[in-house]
Amino acid sequence: MPKVPTHYDAIILGAGGAGLMCAAVAGQRGRKILLIDHADEPGKKILISGGGRCNFTNIGTAPDRYLSQNRHFAKSALSRYSAADFIALVDRYGIDWHEKTLGQLFCDGSAKQIVAMLMDECPADMVSLSLGRSITGVCHADGRYRVEYGGETAFAPSLVVATGGPSIPKMGATGFAYDLARQFGLKIVEPRPALVPLTLGGEETLFRELSGVSAPVIARCGKTAFREAALFTHKGLSGPAILQISSYWQHGESVEIDFLPDLAGDWLVQAKKSLPRLSLKKAINAHLPARLTETLVERIALEGELGNLTDKKLDEAVRRLSHWRFMPNGTEGFAKAEVTAGGISTVELSSKNMEARQVPGFYAIGEAVDVTGWLGGYNFQWAWASGHAAGKAI
Repeated sequence: MPKVPTHYDAIILGAGGAGLMCAAVAGQRGRKILLIDHADEPGKKILISGGGRCNFTNIGTAPDRYLSQNRHFAKSALSRYSAADFIALVDRYGIDWHEKTLGQLFCDGSAKQIVAMLMDECPADMVSLSLGRSITGVCHADGRYRVEYGGETAFAPSLVVATGGPSIPKMGATGFAYDLARQFGLKIVEPRPALVPLTLGGEETLFRELSGVSAPVIARCGKTAFREAALFTHKGLSGPAILQISSYWQHGESVEIDFLPDLAGDWLVQAKKSLPRLSLKKAINAHLPARLTETLVERIALEGELGNLTDKKLDEAVRRLSHWRFMPNGTEGFAKAEVTAGGISTVELSSKNMEARQVPGFYAIGEAVDVTGWLGGYNFQWAWASGHAAGKAI
């Protein structure tokens, strides 16, 4: 016999960070919730984040650290559920944490603690969790959404899309959220990989031979700059500075690297005065790894003792090292991207509650939306904030 359809106040698609937060907030408000995910356990992206310790938020969270076609969109949700609010929740559960660098907060123990906390926040009598079930159909009629999943059918006046973007497909990530949004007539900002390594081609492939070498740098693209470590890989460039700048980089643009961010523009000329017999290579090697120094000096095509080189040539060498231009030929794609930029257009959504303006009862939260944070806990904070906003509304 076919199973009898079940009725809920809201159906949430996706049991990641945003979906779990939304279910918890709505369930605590007395709403009957069905939370569906095709994965066999909740919070899979949470579990692998931060090397298994979950970089769960950033104390520097602010709207200007998010990319979106509407740079003001994230303000409302982020102001109503802040990093301090999530930290208070973590503290209430006795989860120990530490600040790593640049405001990034991690569990002392395991990311499993964050998932367990979010699950505990979902009232068992109000939130039904269905895992390992693929969604086979979604439609809307007579003021209700009908969702078919794993041979069952459920109805609700509200539907929340929290299925994320296509980054990290090996974990089952897809563009399902975009297909569903298009089905209901919502616009999509072209999705692209973000927080992703950049690839090098042409003459720059020689830098791949430096695979494994890293250095603290300033990476720039346009007017945006990040000061963190860069890492050379067998495909090109990675490391925190590169992942950050990748969200702003577009095909055809260069990325500028300052390999010596702590040194003054005349440092080689000053070194020449005090150590004229020092070789250029040794002078640079005092500040950079040997293999990187060798490659850069080879490309500068300048060698010899500092005393035998003109001030003009030394200043030019510093200029090259401080404004080294790479022309990436692409990225390592969604497979290696930590998040997806773009997504369901914010033009379609209320910034207060994440509901689609023209489709009553349809909500989109988390990474499915065209809001992308910097590296370092910002995207989780957006998941908590947008999930909280929708959870208060459904």
